[in-house]
Amino acid sequence: LGRAMIPYTVNIKLAARTLTGTLNLQNKTAVDWGWQGLIAQGCHSSILIIDPKTAQTIQVLERHKANVVKVKWSRENYYHNLSSPYCLRLASGDASGKIIVWDVVSGTAHCEIQEHSKPIQDLEWLWNQDASRDLLLAVHPPNYIVLWNGDTGTKLWKKSYAENILSFSFDPFDPSNMALLTSEGIVFITDFSYSKPPGSAGKKVYIASPHASPAHTKPAPATAPAPTGAKKALNKVKVLITNEKPTAEAVTLNDCLQLSYLPSKRNHMLLLYPREILILDLELSQTVGVVAIERSGVPFIQVIPCAQRDALYCLHENGCITLRVCRSTVATEEAADPEQSVQELVYDLRSQCDAIRVTKTVRPYRMVICPVNENKAALMVSDGRAMLWELRAHTGKAATNPSSGLSPLYSPVSFCGAPLGPNQKKIQDLSLNSMIGQTLIAGETLPTSSNQQEVQLKFLLTGLLSGLPLPPFAIRMCPPLTTKNINHYQPLLAVGTSNGSVLVYNLTSGLLHKELSVHSCEVRGIEWVSLTSFLSFATSAPNNMGLVRNELQHVDLPTGRCFAFRGERGNDEPPIEMIKVSHLKQYLVVVFRDKPLELWDIRTGTLLREMAKNFPTVTALVQTHLHTNKNVVLYQVKNRYRFLSSSPYSLLQDAESKSETSQAISAREHFVFTDTDGQVYHITVEGNTVKDGARIPPDGSMGSIACIAWKGDTLVLGDVDGNLNFWDLKARLSRGIPTHRGWVKKIRFAPGKGNQKLLVMYTDGAEVWDTKEVQMVSSMRIGRNVNYRILDIDWCTSDKVVLASDDGCIRVLEMAMKSASYRMDEQDLTDPVWCPYLLLPRAALTLKAFLLLQPWSGTFTMDVTQVDYSEKDEIKGLIQEQLNSLSNDMKSVLQDPELSLLQRCLLVSRLFGDESDLHFWTVASHYIQSFAQARQLTVSAAEGQAQSEGVQPSPQSHLDICHDVLCESSYFQKFQLDRVHLQEVKRSSYEHTKKCADQLLLLGQTDRAVQLLLETSADNPSYYCDSLKACLVTTITSSGPSQSTIKLVATNMIANGKLAEGVQLLCLIDKAADACRYLQTYGEWNRAAWLAKVRLNPAESSDVLKRWAEHLCSPQVNHKSKAILVLLSLGCFYKVGEMLHSMRHFDRAALFIEACLKYGVMEANDSSNILFENPLLLHVTTAFLDYARLLRTLGLREGAALWASRAGSAGEQLMEELFQGEGGIPEAILARSLVFIES
Repeated sequence: LGRAMIPYTVNIKLAARTLTGTLNLQNKTAVDWGWQGLIAQGCHSSILIIDPKTAQTIQVLERHKANVVKVKWSRENYYHNLSSPYCLRLASGDASGKIIVWDVVSGTAHCEIQEHSKPIQDLEWLWNQDASRDLLLAVHPPNYIVLWNGDTGTKLWKKSYAENILSFSFDPFDPSNMALLTSEGIVFITDFSYSKPPGSAGKKVYIASPHASPAHTKPAPATAPAPTGAKKALNKVKVLITNEKPTAEAVTLNDCLQLSYLPSKRNHMLLLYPREILILDLELSQTVGVVAIERSGVPFIQVIPCAQRDALYCLHENGCITLRVCRSTVATEEAADPEQSVQELVYDLRSQCDAIRVTKTVRPYRMVICPVNENKAALMVSDGRAMLWELRAHTGKAATNPSSGLSPLYSPVSFCGAPLGPNQKKIQDLSLNSMIGQTLIAGETLPTSSNQQEVQLKFLLTGLLSGLPLPPFAIRMCPPLTTKNINHYQPLLAVGTSNGSVLVYNLTSGLLHKELSVHSCEVRGIEWVSLTSFLSFATSAPNNMGLVRNELQHVDLPTGRCFAFRGERGNDEPPIEMIKVSHLKQYLVVVFRDKPLELWDIRTGTLLREMAKNFPTVTALVQTHLHTNKNVVLYQVKNRYRFLSSSPYSLLQDAESKSETSQAISAREHFVFTDTDGQVYHITVEGNTVKDGARIPPDGSMGSIACIAWKGDTLVLGDVDGNLNFWDLKARLSRGIPTHRGWVKKIRFAPGKGNQKLLVMYTDGAEVWDTKEVQMVSSMRIGRNVNYRILDIDWCTSDKVVLASDDGCIRVLEMAMKSASYRMDEQDLTDPVWCPYLLLPRAALTLKAFLLLQPWSGTFTMDVTQVDYSEKDEIKGLIQEQLNSLSNDMKSVLQDPELSLLQRCLLVSRLFGDESDLHFWTVASHYIQSFAQARQLTVSAAEGQAQSEGVQPSPQSHLDICHDVLCESSYFQKFQLDRVHLQEVKRSSYEHTKKCADQLLLLGQTDRAVQLLLETSADNPSYYCDSLKACLVTTITSSGPSQSTIKLVATNMIANGKLAEGVQLLCLIDKAADACRYLQTYGEWNRAAWLAKVRLNPAESSDVLKRWAEHLCSPQVNHKSKAILVLLSLGCFYKVGEMLHSMRHFDRAALFIEACLKYGVMEANDSSNILFENPLLLHVTTAFLDYARLLRTLGLREGAALWASRAGSAGEQLMEELFQGEGGIPEAILARSLVFIES
């Protein structure tokens, strides 16, 4: 009785999953690395979700019926809270034109979208507006772009174009600009908006292929050395973009593979050709840089430009990834080659990884890079491999090679946007911009080498994920779980492949357990003889006599030892049709096509009997149970054998105990088989004696028997015409069911006592039957609910089936055989995965708050149980798992007391892949520190030292140019001058010259502008105009009358629609502030901001930018997040704090104000009480109070108490509520809050 009470859970829970294999050619472009830190990859009609840090597949999404051609993760550039949580959202498009938006964690489709039935060409989530984060733009062939709401699946608008659209690229700096790559050229759209379709048809430009413009190659001077390949290429592409349609032969050469805006600097674009990358300046529509491949080099297939540094990741046809970084334009003294000083953008090769072996079936498809840190790349190979490369920086000088002309790369001296403390821990390879410093531009000083270290970049392979080989497969699950083997049971699936190897997968984790090279030809079948060993057979291609080489191998899994089971036999004989192991694993029957069967004893490896020549031709074989034994039935149809086994469960324990107690005792086994006429024969085997038994006449209603299965009192026969016959042996009844599905290929009973479910395989799919009720449970058929053909079937547990299919996948499915997406939180992963997006929304926000600030204790902890946190233990456990999965380096940095609040905010936003947080804290951290530094210089030295945190002014303290108008004006001016100098060198037509002169006038470079204006040739219609303009520019004096005349003319021009010309005149008389005002009035906000940065003094510039910020906040623009960044760059910190609070960004507001107070850029006077009485600082207290309330809803009570205590009298009520019924506020918390306020 005591024993009966122990509950045994015999069925180990296996998750439904898909083991994937090689990719389809249509999956080539279906890969994306999201801000969430995961890679999505299309594989046939499924989508794999890969964690690149641990190289594991953590989800497979199945719902598409056609091959997946595009996948895109949604962007994370919005403020995250409980109503807009961290969630994994993915859009995927397939070859039949269907788009599905997924909730990846639960594996369910959020919405499905269908417009046309052709493959989706391109997909992108709109990220650059605050209105909605659900907008999805798609290219539906041949020539439509459609804007969808990805949350509801509604169509917002649709627009058609004249040519076929191949792909598109958004301008990262201006949401209204986008470029379409079409079959004929490029279409530039300047009025893109989410509220209505673009009004115009866009500006169409044609790409004259680099090789199709010989007219523009300059004749080389006689003395000059012959130019190298790259120089030749540069000469060829003097003119690239033309407004006229090129000649017919030029169009055929248009093999542009890709077009992308550069996210590292505004108004630049790259075009990729197989042998060169062209960098265009869009203001001039002119090539300003070329990366060309020498004649012997390997062509490009893809390039990804970086945002943090002006660098390019390039993928070549041999699978090699190279990193090229833009060379500094600072003129070095040793510029020996005078042509080198002719400026152009040069991208130097700084690092490359190893190539792969490319064959007919193995070629690189696509590369993706991590968008958060830009220092990791993943390469997708056509055979299903994903190779994960990491870029590492090694300190040390390069081997000096003067001819290479490579200037050294330096690592920045700061970490997470702040100078490094003396004992501070840092992560060298955190991100690309923490590994190498910025590309210097003309006018900047070279860094002093004392505090900067020179670094070399190297690629390191950190992960490899491989898929199944090409089908066909033969699959067999290991023997089922029983009470006897429960302690050491592993659910192993053996997969025989076409190249002769056997792969063994552990289905708990879905990972490859072992790969064994067993045979020299295609594996035809596998039978397990124990939990750790199996027999597999393979047959070679037949010779002209129809004879083959048969290989039958016995494999021991723990040691990997293989031996030929039939010894020397096997050469030149008819092929083996099947092998069958008797239920007690004592005997093996080997059935041949045109040769009597063989009966072997597995334990001794001896041949018991080879049947006589006149033995009947066997057609079906199954295990029966007569008396105390098991039987096997063999069968053959039209001289082709099929074999199936079933196990009467009642004898399982009995038989197992017999075989375990003594190997010498051999139970009697019965074999039952049918011949070609359907007559049933019966033989008995005991020890090494074989006896013939009874015969049963054939059943007339069945066709040729194809397979038999037996379990308990049920016998099932299947025939070549699709009839199933169910025999109830106890009641002596039989029922025939016509399935009308053609040849019954295989039938198998499910394991488990009393489990009478049956799995049936046909040529066009599979069915599960309940043999007790004689009813079909579920069905799958090619063309109806799946688009793949089934190659082999088996049960893997009592309620799950495993199917091998011709799309190269093996699927573990529920008995209903529906799609195999699963809940990610039910996964049993081998390595823990850092991904806060997998947590519940509340838990993810709690984890973030926990990492951001733990001011309630002197030290930081990584143990969530040490915190006053009221939450279910299960959720606490999940949060702790996330913390545990962080790398040791990351943990030690997060626990480092030297890490400042600003650095911590930046680091956590990187960890979470939170785009919005990252942009905010990068700009905030930079300007809080630079304004603090400026204040410190103005305050007297004694006071200054007290206020500062020892911030040293570093030589390169400016924002990266990828922040564009948010950069310091002085740096922005230098960059624009550098750029106009490059445009001047590169100009090749009057149009270009005119644009350069205009830019120079706006920048105040009048002398150079005059030189350009005087270049106009006499036969040009603008000759007279330009000459007069040159005279005007040189004679302008600051006398009153001339100024007022020019101002009058300028305003008239502007009023009559000549805005650009009027603005130029105003700039000539130093009225740039008026010019900015006019530009803003006419809606040219970006141009006005640009002009303010390059021409105005700080006060005037600040006015212009503040007006811009107000415009960005207006309801019709609604881009407050951008307005906040603009205000940060102006140092309007009070306003920023107020706006953050009004937008209900409570944690960001409180932490920002805290940082401002710490750095002394917001006044808090001497005593902390004044802080709460000053009306200007009222929002400070409310911000602290609201953050305290937020922490309370998350369950972090100590944190809530601390921020409430900072909110003065306003927070007292909340404090009382927090500690109700505990006899007042604990002393410890009061003491800590005082310490916190003082610090």
